[in-house]
Formats: sequence, structure tokens, C-alpha cells
Amino acid sequence: MSMKASRGKKPDDFPNEVHGREKRRLRSLKQGKPVWFGLGLFGLVGWSVAVPAVIGVFFGLWLDSHVSGGYSWSLMLFIIGLGLGCYNVWYWLQKERDSITKQGDQSDD
Repeated sequence: MSMKASRGKKPDDFPNEVHGREKRRLRSLKQGKPVWFGLGLFGLVGWSVAVPAVIGVFFGLWLDSHVSGGYSWSLMLFIIGLGLGCYNVWYWLQKERDSITKQGDQSDD
């Protein structure tokens, strides 16, 4: 949990938050995922942002060569692709975080 999200919490919640984080850490150690798994996820996040941005640039270059106008389609579509890629990563990470939290809640029972 980020510092921003924990600012609104009461000081009494701190031990519960630390306990939850420690349980998640111990559960991940039991699963035995290697360091390469984390690096692979890091690469996947990078590709999820880069691919839409590059597609936007190529489509923008094609539009620039076929449509006359005062706008740089390649720059606009690059920014749109970058935004879509960042949204894609944010959505995917939120889904993964919710999945991890649900797994933790189920293992508490």
C-alpha cells in the first residue's frame, strides 16, 4: 500500500497492515517464485506500454504521409498509445493486486 493510501488510516490499523504485508511476503516465499519471475513481469509491463505507443507512431506516420494538414498525427497517436498502454498496465496490476488480496483472505480462513 502506498504512503498516500495509508495517510488516512488510523494509527491503530498499523499493526494489522504490517501483519497483512508479512503474511503476503511469507506466502510468496512459500510459492518459491524465482527472481526471474519478477524480471519477466517487469518486461511484460514494459511491452504492454511500448507496443501501443509504437503502433500509434507507425499509424501516425502513415496518416502523416497520406493526409495533409497542420497536425502531427504521429505525435498525437504516440501520446494516445502511451496513455492506452499505461491504462492497460494500471488495469492489469489492479486485477493482480485484487487477486493476491483475495488469495490472502481465503488462506486466512
